[in-house]
Amino acid sequence: MASTSTPLTLPVLPLDGEVVLPGMVVPLDLRDSEVRAAVEAAQAAARTTPGKPRVLLVPRIDGTYANTGVLGTVEQVGRLADGDPGALIRGRSRVRIGAGTTGPGAALWVEGTRVDETVPEPLPGHLAELVKEYKALATAWLRKRGAWQVVDRVQAIDDVSALADNSGYSPFLTTDQKVELLETADPVARLKLATQQLRDHLAEQDVAESIAKDVQEGVDKQQREFLLRRQLEAVRKELRELNGEQEGEESDDYRTRVEAADLPEKVREAALKEVDKLERSSDQSPEGSWIRTWLDTVLEMPWNERTEDAYDIRGAKEVLDAEHSGLEDVKERITEYLAVRKRRDDRGLGVVGGRRGGAVLALVGPPGVGKTSLGESVAHAMGRKFVRVALGGVRDEAEIRGHRRTYVGALPGRVVRAIKEAGSMNPVVLLDEIDKVGSDFRGDPAAALLEVLDPAQNHTFRDHYLEVELDLSDVVFLATANVLEAIPEALADRMEIVRLDGYTDDEKVVIARDHLLPRQLERAGLDKDEVTIDESALRKLAGEYTREAGVRTLERSVARLLRKVAAQHELGERKLPFTVRDEDLRDLIGRPHHVPESAQDPAERRTSVPGVATGLAVTGAGGDVLFVEASLADPETGAAGLTLTGQLGDVMKESAQIALSFLRSRGAELELPVGDLKDRGVHIHFPAGAVPKDGPSAGITMTTALASLLSGRLVRTDVAMTGEVSLTGRVLPIGGVKQKLLAAHRAGVTTVIIPKRNEPDLDDVPAEVLDKLDVHAVTDVRQVLELALAPATAGAAPEVPVAA
Repeated sequence: MASTSTPLTLPVLPLDGEVVLPGMVVPLDLRDSEVRAAVEAAQAAARTTPGKPRVLLVPRIDGTYANTGVLGTVEQVGRLADGDPGALIRGRSRVRIGAGTTGPGAALWVEGTRVDETVPEPLPGHLAELVKEYKALATAWLRKRGAWQVVDRVQAIDDVSALADNSGYSPFLTTDQKVELLETADPVARLKLATQQLRDHLAEQDVAESIAKDVQEGVDKQQREFLLRRQLEAVRKELRELNGEQEGEESDDYRTRVEAADLPEKVREAALKEVDKLERSSDQSPEGSWIRTWLDTVLEMPWNERTEDAYDIRGAKEVLDAEHSGLEDVKERITEYLAVRKRRDDRGLGVVGGRRGGAVLALVGPPGVGKTSLGESVAHAMGRKFVRVALGGVRDEAEIRGHRRTYVGALPGRVVRAIKEAGSMNPVVLLDEIDKVGSDFRGDPAAALLEVLDPAQNHTFRDHYLEVELDLSDVVFLATANVLEAIPEALADRMEIVRLDGYTDDEKVVIARDHLLPRQLERAGLDKDEVTIDESALRKLAGEYTREAGVRTLERSVARLLRKVAAQHELGERKLPFTVRDEDLRDLIGRPHHVPESAQDPAERRTSVPGVATGLAVTGAGGDVLFVEASLADPETGAAGLTLTGQLGDVMKESAQIALSFLRSRGAELELPVGDLKDRGVHIHFPAGAVPKDGPSAGITMTTALASLLSGRLVRTDVAMTGEVSLTGRVLPIGGVKQKLLAAHRAGVTTVIIPKRNEPDLDDVPAEVLDKLDVHAVTDVRQVLELALAPATAGAAPEVPVAA
């Protein structure tokens, strides 16, 4: 396989007791006269030829030169680590040494021929197996030495010759073995030789390690442990006799409990260390009580306890549907999670990279939509334990991560206590009201939650009290929040956000009939056959007695209704069984509190005068309708300019300025008397002045209110709108479309105007709501005015309202 090529003339650099193979990079000391002479001769020759200076590295054993050397290039000349002058030389290829010759400098020059070491591609099967075997042996040896960074380098070498020459770095090879590798020209034979040398070394190393291990375990450990335990028993016996105690009065033997407990190896080691400290400490030492409390906590933790997930996907979905109506997004996410868990378990992928398949979901929505109760249903569907952690008002970081155990009354954090309470390492943990977490001088609990809720690192969560790693990667965390913006951005990024935007009236009726009514009948001491509530009565309760995104107030109304019926029955005023119809509601619980604008007398509606428009907004309690009122000041008062009231934020104030500027510049095109805007003050008011308001989505509502005021045309009662306005009259997109449309539906609005670019958001709105709403997607304010303003002949006011 080896052949010769063009002769080379090179200065000889002898190596006493050392061998350099191709591919190796070695530093050499220039204080050696022969090394310095060879390098200087190579540098002199390199001045007349292109490329780096070249030398011939030849091993010299007992004064005898080897037959084969290595062509080396001088990469760098400078100082070695100890400050001495040195040269960095890289081995390139084998050279068969020939006769001596002359050359510049004091070095010995020889002629040589380069050895051809090519191997045909692709590699035959037996040679590929040889390469694979050598890499496996080299990897095993490198891992034993802890040289992990070199493993990838060896695995990346595909050339047979380079792989065999890589053995030159092996410190266990003798000089004769390295010379034998150097003089073996055939790459295949050289790789076989290197493999055999490495195999022999590993076998010797295994035998030596086995002998050392047997000696250590058989002599040292057993004898020392036996002696120390005998001494410890004698000391304890003397102490009991000194204190007059009986044998049975001794406290629990923590060492026995720790050794008998099913603990992870690292936890067991930490616990045994604490037991050693406890045995060395005196009874009067305060450290003893800390250690006992810590050991009790560690022994009570369910380190290896796990519940088996219920992989009946259809059954889990049926459980969720039976316990909660609506909330399809959450149900689908839990069903997907269980399906993936089942497939991973079937393929033996339950633990990947030390992490299990937990989940971190954030349920964001208004109060009363069932976020908290959903957590228990999820645990029921999965067959897991459930534990709730209330985070509302928590301001101390130690509540999450625990106290250092040297503090008086130290406790583990709420996460560890939740795992302990659940009795398993894979419960469903509900982190309730995560958006109500605050920070003060005691730290930021939200920052401590970053590790807990990060699937990439919570498998090694370390509580300040336990100080041992706790695997939370199999826990399903469900966090609840009313407002997403109140959650720190870094924390929200670690959770999968699932929005619950509230219920439609139809969903509320189903929830009241199937869930709320049976529960409240039981609490009122009534049987389901004694009192029934007609569906029309439930619909009226949901639509006119309550106006909310959730069903909490609806449940209170049902409870109040049943209490009234029970009281009347006990007073002899009403006989049972009794069916509550919608006409009975006024007599039982009074008049409705929320009558839709469309159901009111036309003269009593807010939009019965020009300058009032209906907008849509999103609050922490869900979507809601928002009225905007506008008026012009008397020109005689001289109060020009814009006045805004209603506790508005900066963004909403800017929207009002933009609406006014648009009408001043483009009002003439719309045939509006814009001259009034120059001479008279404009006042825009948002009722419910005690409630803070902000955001850009009321832009077109304010523009419509001002246009109605100037034109004298009424805004249609059945129209509500939302959208940001620009100075050119463009209608820009906004957020919360689903919640706003649900609010419009609850308020009895039939026509809704939204930005054109928000049209895809209509896919999230329930079909039964869209069927009852006439939704118009617009791009310009002119379209808004055409849709929202009534014709001049139908409702124009005789005079423009004037502010007092």
